[in-house]
Amino acid sequence: MDYATLLETKNMIKVLIVEDSRVVQEFLAYTFMSDPEIQVLGVVGDGREALEFLKTKRPDVITMDIHMPNMDGLEATKRIMETYPTPIVIVSASDGAKSGSHTFNLIDAGALAVVHRPLGIDSVDHKESCAKLIQTVKLMSEIKVVRRFRRVSTPKKDVNQSLNSLRNGASDIRLIAIGASTGGPPALRELLSDLPKNLTVPILIVQHIALGFVEEFMTWLGTASGFPLKMAKDGETLIPGQGYIAPDDFQMGIDAGLRIVLGSEGPENGLKPSVAYLFRSVNHSLGPNAAGILLSGMGRDGAEELKSMRDSGALTIVQDEESSVVYGMPGEAVKLNAASLILPPKEIAAALMNYIQAVQRRQR
Repeated sequence: MDYATLLETKNMIKVLIVEDSRVVQEFLAYTFMSDPEIQVLGVVGDGREALEFLKTKRPDVITMDIHMPNMDGLEATKRIMETYPTPIVIVSASDGAKSGSHTFNLIDAGALAVVHRPLGIDSVDHKESCAKLIQTVKLMSEIKVVRRFRRVSTPKKDVNQSLNSLRNGASDIRLIAIGASTGGPPALRELLSDLPKNLTVPILIVQHIALGFVEEFMTWLGTASGFPLKMAKDGETLIPGQGYIAPDDFQMGIDAGLRIVLGSEGPENGLKPSVAYLFRSVNHSLGPNAAGILLSGMGRDGAEELKSMRDSGALTIVQDEESSVVYGMPGEAVKLNAASLILPPKEIAAALMNYIQAVQRRQR
């Protein structure tokens, strides 16, 4: 079928499918066309064809395969974000643990989300997996992306002045808690890359990611940032200079002895793990002796809990709007006056170290 010749319909979400397998092309097109709010604007076989397609037609969302001939998903994503910035959803055929770092290289290049390719019609989970893909495409279609090479953060001139006021009477930081969602992986890579490897506190990270991709995310982030990371385990005592990633389908918190607690409680804000759970647990156990950081993401997960951390005297930082792919979570925190500082990721790292070192010097 020549999907590109279909009549365009107003108010429908227009999707371009980039996939080299004819069978998968047909399967994805059928899946999308089952939803009355989605129109398949076109189907192409590789990244080179996608760039040609974008010269004349503008989809609302692109679904991107990773491995393709002529031009693979990574190169295609880079070029699309430089020339025809469009929300890109990676449709992965493998589980995250087996696909190496390819998926998150695409996200680092500008793709917004990753989702498993829907299971075949014979699978009991077929409808659920199709619904997840359709929901992801709809959500990502609402995000306004910009040319990647134009995303440059402007240094904040008042950072030192703000830090000076915060350091007066500041408490010792024993743990850094970070929450992120859409747009979070590149921000985390940049932030962690600029932290010293001899950091004197541990870091706990909740990153919203599709089920099954957290191992791949951890491997990619550790390699890309050079910061030591591991999957959090229940009862494990936190080690300074070590980062811990919340595993799939667990809520992550800590106890008073700085041991990890993985809970089976239900989702918060529809999410498990949730940033809200982490921030609330850290606030309960450490009060002012912690730092909370909220990075790019959709929704409001963690915003109210970050405000509670600030009210307890903790250092709280949110990513600024200019550097955020999605300003949902950080923006909600700013509305609540939950942020001690509002900065791009690179400056968040510098502010953290400045703050921690100042407190340590004062205690000597």
